[in-house]
Amino acid sequence: MSDLLKATGLTKHYEVKKGLFGEPDIVRALNGVSFSLEPGKTLAVVGESGCGKSTLARLVTMIEEPTDGELIIDGKPAKPGDKHLRQTVQIVFQNPYGSLNPRQKIGSILEEPLKINMPDDAKTRRKKAEAMMERVGLRPEHYDRYPHMFSGGQRQRIAIARALMLNPKVLVLDEPVSALDLSIQAQVLNLLIDLQQEFGLAYMFISHDLSVVKHIADDVMVMYLGRAIEKGTGEKAFGDPRHPYTKALMSATPIADPNQRRARVKLEGELPSPLNIPAGCAFHPRCPIAEPRCAQDKPELREVDGRLVSCHLA
Repeated sequence: MSDLLKATGLTKHYEVKKGLFGEPDIVRALNGVSFSLEPGKTLAVVGESGCGKSTLARLVTMIEEPTDGELIIDGKPAKPGDKHLRQTVQIVFQNPYGSLNPRQKIGSILEEPLKINMPDDAKTRRKKAEAMMERVGLRPEHYDRYPHMFSGGQRQRIAIARALMLNPKVLVLDEPVSALDLSIQAQVLNLLIDLQQEFGLAYMFISHDLSVVKHIADDVMVMYLGRAIEKGTGEKAFGDPRHPYTKALMSATPIADPNQRRARVKLEGELPSPLNIPAGCAFHPRCPIAEPRCAQDKPELREVDGRLVSCHLA
């Protein structure tokens, strides 16, 4: 099966000014990340806050251009001005309270992408908007209401409907359920799974909630300070993690069965600043099994038992 999206060595650096005459510092938000997405599959991108997940989302959706690397979408190199590719990749943001214009009615919010990108007349736009509302579980009378009249779960359904109005092939889901109650999270996740099966969508699912990731992901990419440090199937990531950082993340995932016990791996210290990434393996200052060479030699991703791991000791 051909890839809908393929990223090779994606890198994003930002300059941070230090006073009027000082040399700017460089924030290395993303450093050579590579992955691919297939139709009907979900790649989960996980890691602590500040690891580069949202920066990756902005590059994939062409909101920003990469400093280096290549992004191929639907067989074409990604360019910010490419109207077709912008329709191919859409994003659902984390906060359903901030991602919808409070001054627009729901019908206008859903029709806006069609007004900008399609030659449809008003009657056709309304028909498409109402059909999409029904598909995500909203009623026809919601068409003329404002966002403040809906709950958080309903607002996220509206955001999902808006993302689907242009019939995209790839959806970037940036923490789509983290602002919702647990019962509503399950409803929205089940809706996303149904939509993926119906439309053959590829998902890039960004989250720090590993219990949610376990429910939805086919493949998992673990990130640390702008780099992918472990990539593999969800089964291997949750059942047999190999990188010490991945082991620590997985050990913190709650288990519903009170009779099961899991050895907790505690990480010492804070996530280093992307302004000053440690030499060698960036994780070595916090790693419980680090050796002297970990502080000097940067490990590259290599295959270990059916997955890719960036660790000398894996």
